[in-house]
Order: sequence, then C-alpha cells, then structure tokens
Amino acid sequence: MTTAQDRIAEPWGTRTPYGPGQSWPARVDQFLADGVDPDAVDRWVQSASLLHSNGDALDIGVKDGAIVGVRGRGVDRVNKGRLDPKDLFGWQANGSPERLTRPLIRRDGELVETDWDTAMNQVVARSRELLAEQGPSAIGFYTSGQLFLEEYYTLGVIAHGAIGTNHVDGNTRLCTATAGEALKESFGCDGQPGSYTDVDHAEVIALFGHNVAETQTVLWTRILDRLAGPNPPAIVCVDPRPTPVADRAAVHLAPLPGTNVALMNGLLHEIVANGWVDHEWIDRHTVGFDELQKELVPYTAEKVAVICDVPADDLRDAARLLGTTDHLLSTVLQGFYQSHQATAAAVQVNNLHLIRGMLGRPGCGVLQMNGQPTAQNTRECGADGDLAGFRNWANDEHIAELAQLWNIDTEKIPHYGPPTHAMQMFRYAEQGSLKMLWVSATNPGVSLPELARIRSVLAQDRLFLVVQDIFRTETTELADVVLPAATWGEKTGTFTNADRTVHLSDKAVDPPGDARPDLDIFLDYARRMDFRDKDGHPLPAWEDAESAFEAWKTCSSGRPCDYTGLSYDRLRGGSGIQWPCTAEHPDGTERLYTDGRFFSDPDYCESYGKDLVTGSPLEPTEYRALNPDAKAVIKAAEYLPAHERPNEDYPFALITGRTLYHFHTRTKTARAPQLDSAAPQVWVEISTADAHAHGIAEGDLLAISSPRGSLHAHARVSGIRPGVLFVPFHYGYWDAEPAVGDGHTRAANELTITDWDPASKQPIFKTAAATISRMRAGAGPSAAPTTAASAPLGPAVAPTVGGPAALVTEIASRQGR
Repeated sequence: MTTAQDRIAEPWGTRTPYGPGQSWPARVDQFLADGVDPDAVDRWVQSASLLHSNGDALDIGVKDGAIVGVRGRGVDRVNKGRLDPKDLFGWQANGSPERLTRPLIRRDGELVETDWDTAMNQVVARSRELLAEQGPSAIGFYTSGQLFLEEYYTLGVIAHGAIGTNHVDGNTRLCTATAGEALKESFGCDGQPGSYTDVDHAEVIALFGHNVAETQTVLWTRILDRLAGPNPPAIVCVDPRPTPVADRAAVHLAPLPGTNVALMNGLLHEIVANGWVDHEWIDRHTVGFDELQKELVPYTAEKVAVICDVPADDLRDAARLLGTTDHLLSTVLQGFYQSHQATAAAVQVNNLHLIRGMLGRPGCGVLQMNGQPTAQNTRECGADGDLAGFRNWANDEHIAELAQLWNIDTEKIPHYGPPTHAMQMFRYAEQGSLKMLWVSATNPGVSLPELARIRSVLAQDRLFLVVQDIFRTETTELADVVLPAATWGEKTGTFTNADRTVHLSDKAVDPPGDARPDLDIFLDYARRMDFRDKDGHPLPAWEDAESAFEAWKTCSSGRPCDYTGLSYDRLRGGSGIQWPCTAEHPDGTERLYTDGRFFSDPDYCESYGKDLVTGSPLEPTEYRALNPDAKAVIKAAEYLPAHERPNEDYPFALITGRTLYHFHTRTKTARAPQLDSAAPQVWVEISTADAHAHGIAEGDLLAISSPRGSLHAHARVSGIRPGVLFVPFHYGYWDAEPAVGDGHTRAANELTITDWDPASKQPIFKTAAATISRMRAGAGPSAAPTTAASAPLGPAVAPTVGGPAALVTEIASRQGR
C-alpha cells in the first residue's frame, strides 16, 4: 500500500510495469488526516471519485462521524487501487466551515438565512405563478455532471414529465456534449465503444486533444505502466501544448487551434491513399465511405501542413502509426470538443476506427471521453438535453414509451423540436421568455463563456434564480433562493464513468446543518407542487435513492444503456460493472459492437443525426434512406476556418483548459490545502519565442485581452506552440486576492466567445483571439510550482516511447532523438 507523501510532486505515483495482454497490477493508495491511524478508523464506506470522470473506486474512512481519509479499492477494474491527487485530498472540502448549512432567500437585496419551508414555498409559489401565466416554457433547469444517477433521473421526470418543459440541460454541455453527439452521428446512439482495458492490449494509443495526464490522471498512470513494461505502445499526441502525453509521444502534432478537421482529414487522406483500410469490414458494417473518399482528396499532407502549421513528415509518421497497427485505441477530449467544428472533428476519429475495422476487439476501441464524474448519467437519464434511456425525441414511439413508463399523457413530454441547449436557455433568459432558472451543483458565473454577459443575464430582476449548491459561489450571490445541498459521502447513489462502469457511493457521514441530498430536494419540490400521474399517484413515484434506481432500471430496460442486471447489493463489495448489464450479460459488457452490430436501427436509434455544418436534424425519412440496415455511419466533413481568428489587434489564439490539481471553479479543490497550494492562482502559458519577442520573463504580470474582456495573470514561459496562449479556466472571484488585480480580471471566461458547435451545441473555448501586455516584472505567486505536474509538464526520467519497434525507431531517428 502506498501513501500520499509526495503525490503533489509525483501525481502519478510509482510504476508497476506490465506488458500487452497482461492484467494491470494492483497498487493501493491511501491518505488519512494527520494523526489518524488506519487501524483506528471506525469504518470504511464504499464510493468512487467525484472530481474527474475516470471513476476511481475508493473507500471513505470515517472516525467519530467525520470523514478522515480515503483509500483505493484494489479490487476495482477501473483503478486497481490507485488514486490521483484530487481523490487523495479533495475530500477535505466536505468538512470546510464555509459549507452552506441553511437555505438563503433574498430580502431587500441581501441573501439572508431562512428555513426550508420558507425557501421552498417561494420556489413553489413562483413556479405555480409562471405555469399559470406562461406555461412550461417559463421554467428551465441547468444542472451538473456531479450529481448521482438517481437525482438526474428524478430531475428529468420532474422537468420533462411533470412540468413539460423542454429547457433542461447541464454544464456537461460545456465539456462532453460533443462526446455524445459524435457517438450518435457515427453509431446512432451514445455509449463508449471501448474500455479502459483496451490500454492493456493496444499497440498504438492516440490522444486527440486529450491531456489525459491531468484530466484522467489514473488512466494516464495505466498508460505509464504500459510504457514502463515490455513491448510498450506508441503514443500519438494531438495538442498545441507540451503536456506529459506529448513528452512520451512517438509523434506529437501541435496544430493551430481551430484546425482539427483539416488535421484529421490529412491523417485519413494518408491512410486511405496508402490502402491501410479494411474494405471488407467497411462494406459489411458501414455506410458513407465513398463520400469520405471524395472529401479527403484535396487534404494532402502538404496542404494540411500549411493549414495546421505542422510538419508534413510528422503528419505522415502519425498516419503510418495509426494506419498500420493491428491494435489502436483512440481517446478524445476538450481539445477537440471545445474547438471550432467540434463534432465534425470528433466524428473523424470515429471514422478512423471504422475504416480500419478497429472496434469491438481488445486494444481496438475509441473513447469519446467525459470530463465530469457523472456526465454519462446526465446523458443517460435525460438531464442534459436528451431523453431518458437514450430515447429519440423525434421518434413518436419512444415518446410513447416514456409516457407509459411515467403514466402521463404523451403530449405532456415536449418533443416538438430538439431539447433546448444551455446556451439557448441563457439567451431565452436574456430575452425574457425564460423567467425561472434552477441551477444545481454548478457555477455558471465562472464556467460559461463571455462572463460579463452571463452576469448580466443572471442578475436580471425578471429572472427568478434558484441555486442549489454546497458553497456560496459567484452564482449563488445572484440568486433569489439558495438551497444547501449534501455532497459525495453524505448521500447514497450511483454514478457511471467514461467507460460505462457503474459504481455505488454509499452515505458515509451526515451532511452539515440543514443541508439535504439533491434527490430529497427535488422530491420535496415535486410533493409541494403536487405533481401527479394519470391515476393520481405522486410523480415521481419513488421516495429514496434505491427505489429511484429501481425505477431507472425499468426505464433503461431494452435500451443500449440497460441496467436491469444491476442492483445496490450487486454493486456493493466488489468492482464496478459496465453497462449494458442484463440477464444475458450478468457481468456487464466490456466492449460494444463486438459483432459489428450497432444501435443505429431507424426504429431504435437515439438520433437520426445532424448536418455537421448547420446542425439541422435529419428527418426520419432521410435517415431511413441513408441507413436502413443499422450500420455505422461514416460522415465526411469539410474544414471551415474558425469564426474568430487572430488578427492585427489580437494576434494570439487563446485556449483554456484544466490543471491537474483543480476541478471546475475550485469550490472544492481550493478548500483542500495540498491542492490549493499546488496551483493557488491563475497563470498564462506563453511560448519561449513569443515571450522573448514581447520582453516577457517567467512570473511577469500580464494583461490578456480579447474583444470581450481582460484578465491579469502571471506568465509561465513554456514550449507551447508560438502564437497560442493557454489560461486555466478554474479561477473566479470568491477567493480572489487583490495582488492579481481588481474587479473582474481573474477568470479566463471573461475573454471567451459566445459561439458553439452547430451539431453538439458545445461552447467554443479554444478559438478566441487575444492580445497581451506586460504590466509589471517579477516572479509572482502563480509562477510554476516545482512539481512534476507544473507547466511545462515533464517526466521525472527520460521518456520511453513504444509501439511497432522498427517504425518508432525510424520516426525517432528522423526527429533527431
């Protein structure tokens, strides 16, 4: 068993090498509060991680009614006992004295404490008033990727079934809407085809806009252990920054932001031109290959090299690795999802696997990754713009199924058009047609783009704002009612990670003060509103987490995300289990599409797809004509330049993203001393060449400006590609220090643009134009800490690259390694 002695400096811990086809060895990590002996812990309570999407299984240590630490679960398939720094230290936020413990209401312009009856009566009174005046379209719900499955399903039933509003979305719109959309476009339905165990078998691992070392740290640990073992895989990295993944890569492609589709088309062009495709598999299992071939013709390596500003030889080397391996695993995340043409780019990664027949076998999979612990559940349960059970809003039979499940009239469920996405909801609020917004477990006052606009929307007197959270945030300060919620460790529920693994999190301790589980809050609202089904029974019908889970199982039955083989008892004591889990597959399903059959039948699919340029949904008749035989769909995409590009006034491309030590807007991680001290303040990453040209040194205070606003941050000079600036998005104002700057000068989203991908509706955080100016010299408090995970991130030892030995040696020789 390892401890957390220096897991800030060495976030990935010690190596446990293993080779292809071998089982990943266990390594149990643990951290306890000072002075707590492991043998003195009263009990260990089963759970999993809350501060990322990897789904690291862990036990919560409890002593004298308080959380005192965590340890990894060595039996679990996801992490084999390993924990990342946020797992090890983040639990300390639960015990913060700054927790919300009583409801707040606004009186005379100020938030004051009150009781639950008073607060909920205000929410219910305004809800009834708006429903009477305008109807369901007056009310919207904006939720999170951090609640439990049972809470999302309850919220979905209340919003779609009891109220009948189409305005339901989550902050998952900001991070993984493109994951779901790309899977729907290619396979007819959400659901990751691959599995984390594909790392154990892969010969080449390609990471497209995915800095896995910081976003899914334990998954990177798994990859590092493969790299340290015999016959290691080759890494292909697509990222403009010099990340730990790039340091270990056989080929690192650093394209200009906003050119991902051109890059993917260049890779696919090389693969098709060289005949590295499985024509028999394509003919049997796909439609659309001819159109792809035609689209790829002009995307030669030389042309793409100019568009993306990457060496043509590097592009060819990457294509050879991707095109000649027998075992390819690809992962995709925010570098693609939050960029221009997000869905089109992510779909091309799916196309790579479809034209090579690289699906459904060990080491052959694609993971369109998630960014939050329960992002998958929002999509499954209908809390983020989809309908429960991956049902198709444009299929009347699917709507009838839900109506029968919930025992309501079909007309009650909104399906007159696509569900309202988050950016449109905030526009409706800005325009005044959405008059009540209920925000749960998220902080749009920092996380949404163009914050000056968002603040003005949330601060409107005509908008009744309800915020449900565990701390006061930038968003609660604009609310009319604030509801104190319980969090992880203080309630029971399930959540599903990025490779479909379902975990149970049991309640370990009581929440502070009058705080309540989100499920209890939603059910209390439903009872006070007296929502009823057709027979007069309460809607929703359940009363607690386990009965909600049983109801969800019924809803999921027969759908791609089938949970019917799971139960709380089944999930206790052992490993998490991957859906679909049924009587036919009682131990879960490691990989989807093993038989080349997809969820894309016109009568079964979750979506008929969209036009990747306009976002317009395909009509059912169009889809039936395109794909009558339930095959995978190969969708070609033309590269289109981004709407906002660097110019004379704003010569830099600004991208935002995560740092290893923080999660979202730091409301939890900044209250864990180890995590906060590792990354206490915002910084801006700038290339060595650009720093020299502008007279900037490490630690200088800079002003970074876009057409929408500015922020102040200290410089980190790194190997990021010239012309690009990187700013982490975590930092807001609830704990801002005057040294950084007065006013709204700390949050990255002061600079980002109000624009989104046409298909997934995911906001664009990686193609804003910006400029810089030097404010003062000197190493400031946010200069890079001396850790293995500081920027630029690098390995503690000389990197090992692996993969097909002869090819990797040839590439390394040409690159001068």
